[in-house]
Amino acid sequence: MSTEHGLRAPDDDRDRLVEQLQRHAAAGRLSLDEYAERVDRVLVARTHGELAAVVHDLPLDSMVDAALDHRESARQLIVALLVALLVLAVLGAAVAAFR
Repeated sequence: MSTEHGLRAPDDDRDRLVEQLQRHAAAGRLSLDEYAERVDRVLVARTHGELAAVVHDLPLDSMVDAALDHRESARQLIVALLVALLVLAVLGAAVAAFR
């Protein structure tokens, strides 16, 4: 979004902000009522300043994305570890069967 709070906001900025609010609601930062109220405010906002006021108390979107990326990376690491353990167990059983 532009740093000029008085400039008119395009629909693309509103759409991005609604997506950001969805991520904040999914992360538990907003209740469903807060989410709905903020989406209503985004949809009627005309300027960048009005849009900025809707999310002024929420972490930057990049911080939310980083946290989600970290969580996804941890999940992928756990899955890789479990797959490796499964492969080792299967190979160990196969070796034991051929002895």
